[in-house]
Amino acid sequence: MWFFILMELTVFAIFFIGFATTQNFYPDMFTAGKASLHSLAGLICTLALITSSYFVALAGIRLRQGNQSGCSLFLLAALMTATVYLVTKFWEYSQLIEAGYNLSSNTFYTLYFFTTFFHLMHVVLGMVILGYMLRRTRQGAYATGEHSGFESGASYWHMVDLVWIVLFPIIYVIH
Repeated sequence: MWFFILMELTVFAIFFIGFATTQNFYPDMFTAGKASLHSLAGLICTLALITSSYFVALAGIRLRQGNQSGCSLFLLAALMTATVYLVTKFWEYSQLIEAGYNLSSNTFYTLYFFTTFFHLMHVVLGMVILGYMLRRTRQGAYATGEHSGFESGASYWHMVDLVWIVLFPIIYVIH
């Protein structure tokens, strides 16, 4: 899992470098593009993912304490807050598309949509993993003290959160 996470972080690092480099070539385009984004939506996405990661961490604590139901509850809470991210991101996409922005509008929007949608797909995969972890927890699979599967899934989810924490300022904050 750590190798997979390292590979994913490398791909995202390439996106970040590409975004920052291209921004240096087209500063006016990127300033105008960033001004059209919904910074409140970006903030809501950030808070949703940080909160979701917090719930995953609490689920891990409950699991190590032998509290399967508490672990399940926090995994469910993590999935619910991750859903807030999805709903907000799709709302933001719809607002931008309705305003006439899409992948072919200019280089900024091409990079914006590609990078954030790539991240969104990782969120969806992470939610599938969290759902699997929830099902396995409810089946008592981690009751034996073997938590490596849980820890691997939690590590992936934290990677998804970490990537957004870097992506948010690059896209929404730094001009």
